[in-house]
Amino acid sequence: MPLTALIIDDEPLARQELLYLLQSAEGVEVVAQGSNGIEAVELVRAHKPDVVFLDVQMPGLDGFAVLKKLIDKKMGLPQIVFATAFDQYAVRAFEVNAVDYLLKPFDRKRVLKTIEKVRARIAGHAIQAGRADGAADAPSTDARLDALLRLVEERTQPAKPQTGKVIVRAQGRLLLVDQREICFASIEGGAISVVTRAVEGQSNCRTLEELMEQLDPEKFWRAHRSFIVNIQHIREVVPWFKSSYQLRMDDAKKTEIPVSRAQTKRLRELFNL
Repeated sequence: MPLTALIIDDEPLARQELLYLLQSAEGVEVVAQGSNGIEAVELVRAHKPDVVFLDVQMPGLDGFAVLKKLIDKKMGLPQIVFATAFDQYAVRAFEVNAVDYLLKPFDRKRVLKTIEKVRARIAGHAIQAGRADGAADAPSTDARLDALLRLVEERTQPAKPQTGKVIVRAQGRLLLVDQREICFASIEGGAISVVTRAVEGQSNCRTLEELMEQLDPEKFWRAHRSFIVNIQHIREVVPWFKSSYQLRMDDAKKTEIPVSRAQTKRLRELFNL
């Protein structure tokens, strides 16, 4: 039997891209598509799919809120694969029991690997259900869903803005830099650079996700997989090839930073383009 799948994403191009990749895989049937969280809940109820490819960031109900709705309504939970443009959602995806997550733009090999994980997860649950049949100590479905609901509620609480300083290694010193002074940060070869108008140095953080946790989410934006920018330090939005954009920052070098295709929508929202 083929895997039945739903695609839920508010971006038509992302839905089309994922649909194409899933249709090119063997044994996967996309039974429906939705563009928001409300549609997601209704489509899960109507189709009872094996797996839902669920966008994290959507207007109204986001991906995590959709999962909470499904639990609240005591609906059968399909396997969940979160789709996102941000690595930082990976940890949250696994904490709410998602089978996997996909980064935009989608990669064919990664999608195929995810499908294998979904199949393995479904097969594993079937085996566990057989072994646990009649066992007194087997956790009930309600107990597992209650635990999952607590995780979702905890992880979807609004994050408190970070207003402290960031440590930057520069010129053999450890500098405490006010995050408002940071123009942008980038990662290359596993090293994270932090740039202000006055100094350029290295962060002690291992990943951009770790650095983002120290920054005010209202002011800092992951414009590209390799770049975090301070919105207040964007000097110019430069139209680029094929409806893409670059950001010219106000650091000393007037650095130009690419905006990933997945973040173009966010750019338009920020500056009403």
